[in-house]
Amino acid sequence: MDSITITAAHWAYLLGVGAIVLTMIFRANVVVPSIVATFCVTLAWTHSPIAALGSIFNASFVAAKELFNIFLVIALMTSLLNALKALQSDIRMVEPFRAIMKNGHIAYFVLAGITYMISLFFWPTPAVPLVSAVLLPAAIAAGLPPLAGAVAIAIAGQGMALSSDYVIGVAPGISARAAGASAAIVADRALTLSLITGVIALFIAYISLRRRIVPASNALLVKWQAQSSNGQTAELESAGTFDKAEIARGTSRDAPFLSEAQIEDTLSSVAARRIVWSKVFAILTPLAFLAVIATMVLPKVMPLLPELKGGAAATLVGGMAAALMILATLAAEGPRRMLDVSADHITDGFVFAFKAMGSVLPIAGFFFIGAGETAGPIRGIVGDAKPPHLLFELIQSAQHLIPQSHAFVAFGVLIVGMITGIDGSGFAGLPLTGTLSGALAPAAGMDPATLAAVGQMGAVWTGGGTLVAWSSLIAVAGFARVPVLSAVRALLFPVVTGLIVATLCAIMLWP
Repeated sequence: MDSITITAAHWAYLLGVGAIVLTMIFRANVVVPSIVATFCVTLAWTHSPIAALGSIFNASFVAAKELFNIFLVIALMTSLLNALKALQSDIRMVEPFRAIMKNGHIAYFVLAGITYMISLFFWPTPAVPLVSAVLLPAAIAAGLPPLAGAVAIAIAGQGMALSSDYVIGVAPGISARAAGASAAIVADRALTLSLITGVIALFIAYISLRRRIVPASNALLVKWQAQSSNGQTAELESAGTFDKAEIARGTSRDAPFLSEAQIEDTLSSVAARRIVWSKVFAILTPLAFLAVIATMVLPKVMPLLPELKGGAAATLVGGMAAALMILATLAAEGPRRMLDVSADHITDGFVFAFKAMGSVLPIAGFFFIGAGETAGPIRGIVGDAKPPHLLFELIQSAQHLIPQSHAFVAFGVLIVGMITGIDGSGFAGLPLTGTLSGALAPAAGMDPATLAAVGQMGAVWTGGGTLVAWSSLIAVAGFARVPVLSAVRALLFPVVTGLIVATLCAIMLWP
């Protein structure tokens, strides 16, 4: 192998990575450090202040081109959710599950299951307020402690569903792009690891909290409703990279919880001509997305079926969301207003997508400057000149210092992911864990998709809303009316145990 020359650009990139990680540890926003680091790396490489200034724009522009499909899917899914809310179909989808909450034990697993399914299709953003408003009051009346309800919702939504992000594909898309791996493979492995982590965490948490479950009584609900939400929310929302208030409450409902009478009033408020359509879309929407899931999964177990290639899964999800949104809006508004209202739903979807995820562009842009495939346009390299892969070359130069152990490398990437999640964003660290996975995989003799999925687990489970109080866990705790630090303490051991077991499984399943 040819010797690798470490230049000032390599050192600038390494210092930039260190500065960003340190900023995350201190729970501060990493957008500005990412921009400054991009400028410094390009300046060290080109010795041109003009090219360095241009790279600030180019980095975000290249990241936007690489990741725009993710923003589009978020926008279309959000527009569908808004259309369903106009028909109250979202409430109809979950309301029947109130009837099976006979006791706190059943309620715990029902809360987790419904939160997981909604979060898988729409992210936890609407799942938390919807489940909290409709199902959580019934669970508490059935004898489930509010803390156990918050734990079940956090593990299933912010943990299991968000860490795999299998349907919408934001997390595996970012991880795979940074690692130079297949997004489909990263998504499949992340789904497996998220289920392992989540099932273990759910059962450990249930065992630790089951003694607090009491017999069903409406007095429990009255007592819970009299409690005030925790006062730490406003302080914690300002910590970290992303807008927690926007992510956590972007699609929240007007009322924090709904009684049976309020649910009946809400459903009956739908105009008589729309009631049938409200019921139709409550059934059609989950069936349609289950069909999408089947289209994505069945070819993996039945090789004769055609398999979706490249980004086809994301396009199918986005296309289905757009079609359902138009049909739901037509049912709600009629043919004359449907054209204008559908456009408004899409606009609102894009506003939410960029508020929730816009910060990732300059962050991803910096890490893309260290990847040979995307560095050229950012650093102004034209022609046949091949830009260096900065992080890969740094690791190659230090390969003799890296233990040839799959366990060491996999747990190292997991820990890096968990460190990047400390700022409470979850997704901000994915460009780093992905890039690091792509660089470490050849040295360790591992598949970069495996390492990218492991890093994704660490980043999203930590920052997405289970292990740090200043993440969107504040929304879960707020709706459940429990102290957010109590939720963190209840989640810490179950989630960390699940992550350790999942990482060991990754090493054994995909060596």
